[in-house]
Amino acid sequence: DSGDSVSEIQEWRPGVIYRKCTDTFWLLFFCLFWAGLMFIGGYAVVAGSAERLVLGYDSFGNICGRKNTPVEGANLSGLDMTNKKYVFFLNSCSLEIQSLKISSLSLCVSSCPQEQLNSLEDLQSFARNNGSFLCVYNLNVSSYTLNPKAAQLCPTLPVPPSKSFPLFNRCVPQHPECYSKYASVLISMVNEVDVFHRILSGILAGRDTVIALSILALAFSLILVLTFRFIQTLLVRILIALVIFGLLFVSGVLWWLYYDYRNDPSTELETEKENVKFLLGYAIFSTIVTVVLLSLIFALRKRLQFTVQLFRIVGKIIGRIPFLLFQPLWTFLILIVFWVFWVAVLLSLGTAGTAQSTSGGQVEYRALSGICYMAWYHFVGLIWTSEFILACQQMVIAGTVVTCYFNRDKNSPPPHPILSSISILFCYHLGTAIKGSFLITILRIPRLILLYLYNVLYKKKNAKCLFNCCFCCVCCQESCLRCFNQHAYTTTAVNGTNFCTSAKDAVCILARNSAKLASISCFGDFLLFLGKVFVVCFTVFGGLMAFNYHRELQAWVVPLLLVGFFAYLMSHSFLSVFEVTADAMFLCFAIDVETNDGTAEKPYFVDQELLIFVNQSNKLTEGQKHRSTRPFQDNEAGTELQPM
Repeated sequence: DSGDSVSEIQEWRPGVIYRKCTDTFWLLFFCLFWAGLMFIGGYAVVAGSAERLVLGYDSFGNICGRKNTPVEGANLSGLDMTNKKYVFFLNSCSLEIQSLKISSLSLCVSSCPQEQLNSLEDLQSFARNNGSFLCVYNLNVSSYTLNPKAAQLCPTLPVPPSKSFPLFNRCVPQHPECYSKYASVLISMVNEVDVFHRILSGILAGRDTVIALSILALAFSLILVLTFRFIQTLLVRILIALVIFGLLFVSGVLWWLYYDYRNDPSTELETEKENVKFLLGYAIFSTIVTVVLLSLIFALRKRLQFTVQLFRIVGKIIGRIPFLLFQPLWTFLILIVFWVFWVAVLLSLGTAGTAQSTSGGQVEYRALSGICYMAWYHFVGLIWTSEFILACQQMVIAGTVVTCYFNRDKNSPPPHPILSSISILFCYHLGTAIKGSFLITILRIPRLILLYLYNVLYKKKNAKCLFNCCFCCVCCQESCLRCFNQHAYTTTAVNGTNFCTSAKDAVCILARNSAKLASISCFGDFLLFLGKVFVVCFTVFGGLMAFNYHRELQAWVVPLLLVGFFAYLMSHSFLSVFEVTADAMFLCFAIDVETNDGTAEKPYFVDQELLIFVNQSNKLTEGQKHRSTRPFQDNEAGTELQPM
């Protein structure tokens, strides 16, 4: 038995100096995968025409804001549209989709009508005064009121006032009903999923409010980071009180809004009736979450002091390396750059097609063969690369914590631990991060397929029940795998081993020490989760107030859900530093306790405050007869852990 324990101890080597590259096959595989992404990107740029989506184009194949080449069979193609930069639909209030195409004619115009035009005379006057012709190109201005076919060649009357949409140069009607219909139809051209285009149309309608709420979520997240960094018992009690208040208040406001909307006699539009249904669902969900969280808070209230002490220890580690708090910011910026690149390629890929004239002299674009398979490949690249970037952040934080933990002189941390962790990651362990992120990708893809099947089989009750069960299973597996990956990354930072070996070692040592560390880690995670709930509650409350005062936006309940989801992601990104630091610290503690015995020959690396905290929290002194748990002597005494 003693020989087996010695061999297990020797597997842990936090003092390792010599490392080698891990999971090199996965690194090469990822490079080949990205070579495929770059090929798709190059093909999309060459074969696609993203400017058609950005600048807009008319029904005759002319791109607005530039000179065009004629298309064979289309007499009105190949026009010079340099001074006509805006896309105008002749029937903007009644757009319909027919065979994945908008039925209304579209034209390039030099300016959008700022006021409502009620007659052909108004159209003629607007064209003469502003130089913007809202009828088909081959109809002369003087013929607007004389030509018997003017009703078919000019916009449907009355023409609502419109403004050019920023960036995409479309004349967007300002009337609320027209606005909602216009946005929904345009977005449904990109995605036929009803929920998706309703969400985006709602965001377009209340984009200023959504941006303001996102900034509010960011501010709350930063406040929470400072709270956990300089944590005190009073601050935690205030946070818990605010969370309780927020949960009760948001639930109450949702129920009040539901009854207010349901009893409102002016609720006639279909979108408003859907808002009532969504509000009822939100209110029920919020009430259930409130009851569950209040029960957990009451049951775990006696562990409050231990949690405060835990976050003081974590804050002490972060205080030695304050730049750890900025890691989510750099990760977010890198993700934004990658997402912008991904969207640009997707837009170009979606416009890769050939122009062909129709019998009516209009032009339509036929997609090239194989584009669908390229889009799926590109989509997998989005998930895998995003998860890889997040995995790199986790490995950097874990490597930094490992470097500082296994340092004898706690008052003098190693120089530049973050840069050292980044250099070790890029020199040796990129393959490990790639493999871990690939496992997450494997689970994410079936989850998205289930979402697609759910929308296809939405009206079948048995299919919905089966979908919900499968979706819950996949979500649970993904959550477990993320936790599993995090411990594997920390073990790689300690031992320098590959992903599978690190995962096996991490599972073994955590299984042996689960009784000691599980309760502490779980309640710490619970408090972090309450912090995320705090951000979501008060962001959603701000959204409820803002959207309720602008009921003319109609479809605002679904965007509110997206705002809450974004607030959760924002808070999770910033608070993940504390979560990863705490998990890495406890894994290092488990390794330390197994490798050393606290004697002068083999002293602990652990800080005395952490050792006392774990002993008090879990009563480690009881039943541990073969291992000394007394506070260690001078940290500089004893020997370093040696490489195996």
